[in-house]
Amino acid sequence: MSPLLKKFLKIFVPIGFGLFLVWYSYYSTSPEERKQILYYISNADLFWVSISVALGILSHLSRAIRWNHLLEPLGYRPKIINNLFIVLIAYFANLGIPRSGEVLRATALATYEKVPFEKGFGTIVTERVVDLLMLLLVILITLGLQTDVILAFLEEKGVNFLGAFGILAMGILGLLVATRLIRRSKSKFALKLKAFLNGLLEGVLSVFKMKRKWWFIFHTLLIWGCYVAMFWVIKYTVEETHQLSISELLVAFVGGAFAMSTTNGGIGLYPIAVSAALGIYGISSVSGDAFGWIMWISQTLMVVVFGAISFLVLPLLNRNR
Repeated sequence: MSPLLKKFLKIFVPIGFGLFLVWYSYYSTSPEERKQILYYISNADLFWVSISVALGILSHLSRAIRWNHLLEPLGYRPKIINNLFIVLIAYFANLGIPRSGEVLRATALATYEKVPFEKGFGTIVTERVVDLLMLLLVILITLGLQTDVILAFLEEKGVNFLGAFGILAMGILGLLVATRLIRRSKSKFALKLKAFLNGLLEGVLSVFKMKRKWWFIFHTLLIWGCYVAMFWVIKYTVEETHQLSISELLVAFVGGAFAMSTTNGGIGLYPIAVSAALGIYGISSVSGDAFGWIMWISQTLMVVVFGAISFLVLPLLNRNR
């Protein structure tokens, strides 16, 4: 496969898949259901939507501050306002081209704060690894709080839990064996992979070598607390979801998180995943779809509006750099 074709597929397949899901979601509902969903969306309580958006902005600000805690040990301390604009631009870019935001973040940091690209990108990789660990923690907490419900749902769908656990165990065993083989191998590929994995591990462990590591941990918890909170407050925009508990909403939150990584910004898939998760607790597909769309539209508009503003303001603010 040519590099150009590969690049084309990486950009347009997720977008095409997302648009297909939007079409599928539209045509899989009746005209009456679509009318109800649009009614919920157009009449959503703007107070709670605004609270959700404010929490989203707070999470980005916290991420901008946390970034400096990774950069300080390297000898750099960028302006927080620059960090914030760069983070918003990166999320904006990711809506169009998956993972382009990470490269753009490191490039912008090098341009406006003179941080070498490879060092800036290394801190971004560390951020992603830490966020992945936080997502795994949220998943474990959700499984612990909703074990019976999740197991019952899997059984209802014909999923054999023991079989799934066996496959997971085999996968972990295979990963351990592969890791052992890579460590012993002297091939060029194995040496490159080993160096890459060691770099990731070093990046994660560097968190605990920081002078102000507790502030880094605080901001990590704040970021993820904001993520959960901005999802939780949206329940007050749809009447049928008012009674849902935080543990029940966590199931939908995890479903939405996986959807976000599958298509660009979760387009098309996010409302479907959230609605399916809420359906476990008896929430109708209409209310579930409305919840998912209100959440997705509000956060996507926030990224588009503030990302576009940041794209314009950042060079003006740093015109002498």
